[in-house]
Amino acid sequence: MTSSSSAPTAPVIAAAPTAPMSRALVLLLAVGAGLSVAPLYYAQPMLGLLSTEFHASASQIGLIPMLTQLGYAVAILLLSPLGDRIERRRLIAYKSVALLLALLTAAASPNLIALCLASVGIGITASLAQDLVPAAATLAPDAQRGQTVGTVMTGLLLGILLSRVVSGTLAQTLGWRWVFGIAAVSILGLGLALQRGLPRMPPTNRMPYGELLRSMVTLTRRHAALRTAAATQLLLAVGFSAFWSTLAVMLHQSMNLGSAAAGAFGLAGAAGALAAPLAGRVADKRGARAVIRLGAMLVLVSFLAMGLMPGNLWVLVAGTVLFDLGVQSCLVAHQSIVYGLEPPARSRLNAVLIGAMFIGMASGAWLGAMALQWLGWRGVCGLAVITSALALFLRLRADRADRANQVSTA
Repeated sequence: MTSSSSAPTAPVIAAAPTAPMSRALVLLLAVGAGLSVAPLYYAQPMLGLLSTEFHASASQIGLIPMLTQLGYAVAILLLSPLGDRIERRRLIAYKSVALLLALLTAAASPNLIALCLASVGIGITASLAQDLVPAAATLAPDAQRGQTVGTVMTGLLLGILLSRVVSGTLAQTLGWRWVFGIAAVSILGLGLALQRGLPRMPPTNRMPYGELLRSMVTLTRRHAALRTAAATQLLLAVGFSAFWSTLAVMLHQSMNLGSAAAGAFGLAGAAGALAAPLAGRVADKRGARAVIRLGAMLVLVSFLAMGLMPGNLWVLVAGTVLFDLGVQSCLVAHQSIVYGLEPPARSRLNAVLIGAMFIGMASGAWLGAMALQWLGWRGVCGLAVITSALALFLRLRADRADRANQVSTA
């Protein structure tokens, strides 16, 4: 018998697809990404309601989005790399069932502690979304990859933003438990559709699991572009999550607006998310780095304006559109860079990038709750200004280093 140490570890190179993906398959992946990532955000517009029901402070209720994002980050780092090693359609089926069970557990939670534990489970299993995005990159031909990933990311991002609209409205009319129950039904339907519609995707690597995880460290060390992308997206995610994790509580406390109003802000964010395919096409033709620079500047200016005029509802709406546009454009452009580094390692490259982003999301949820409690809404916006300025600095520094390297090798 061959020992694990002598097991083959070389990547299995599959033939690159040449035929364009069907519109039906791209749509299935986009809808699947949106429905599977949405459970991460259903609780956010309901935090005001949950705070009242469970008699919890802003910092205590902030544990729900923080633990959800943290579970997602852990799953991306520990489970998503399996997409390079396990037949992807089978992995998607397992996660669909697990997410269904986690949502049903949340719907039946009797207290805040139980809901927090269920939130961890939702975060872990919603990493299903990050199996669908690399699947799109794998199934698309090279010339179509940026646009295809951008389209699937639009579905994912609309799932993030419209989930707040749906949950806010349903929570105000039916109650928060119905939100999780209806979400469970949507995942049941999605799981069945994915098993019928997805082709088989053979694994690209036979590494043992431990070696697979260690290889992510190797990939990060090998590729400076991956390190820059991960760090930049992490910083942008802090402000993004701080905003969305505290918006419902701020509107409830400062403007006496309910969960439906908080959820409606998802429509403003969705307008920005719709630019994701455009960002992918621009990244394909003009270069991803220019897209990232512009996106980071949009985020910085948006939060600066919202911090300077905190009571202006129109500025809040416009800022929501622009900073979501900036964050999502940066993410699509970063994925365009990262997926091209080593095609057989796309799941692991994606795990590093998205894992870093959701570490930023979890940190932003906690830091945002602290900032709101101690410094008010200006504190939340100030936190986002600082992190987006740092993200822009990292991108500009990396671009200067790239130009210097090109000059020295010319």
